[in-house]
Amino acid sequence: MNTCKTIHKVYLEWDFKKEELWLNEMAAEGWALEHAAFCSYTFVRCEPGEYIIRMEMNADRDYRSFVEETGAEYVGGCVNWVYFRRKAELGPFDLFSDMDSRIAHLARIGKSLWLICLANLIIGVVNILDGQTFSIVNLLCSVLLAYGLGRIHGMNASLEEERALHE
Repeated sequence: MNTCKTIHKVYLEWDFKKEELWLNEMAAEGWALEHAAFCSYTFVRCEPGEYIIRMEMNADRDYRSFVEETGAEYVGGCVNWVYFRRKAELGPFDLFSDMDSRIAHLARIGKSLWLICLANLIIGVVNILDGQTFSIVNLLCSVLLAYGLGRIHGMNASLEEERALHE
């Protein structure tokens, strides 16, 4: 019986909830995230439901240490994304303590997407003006990233609305 497996899978930044859900489904099936990197996830056998997996865009090393003090284990990262796992027997595990921390998280994702989108747009336009037709790829990337920005904006608007209802 295999005790380790690696899966290569692509998720876009604005699909972070979907990615986290998939990682927790794997843990529920008895595959705990052991390491995460760019489009690569390594899992090890565990008891089904033994771990809860969480991820967040936050590269702050102090934050990482803080989360580890809660009994969570850092299992990898990709650019500014960090992945943690914690034994389910320790109780609920959430990286966001309130609505403001969720909104701040979306703001970090939005800022990242905006910068990459803008860079692709500028590179694409400059290269097209210079007669380089392959730069259409940069323009297509900027369109995809703008779509992601719209998704993040929609999630943020929902949280802002929910916060307003609770105030």
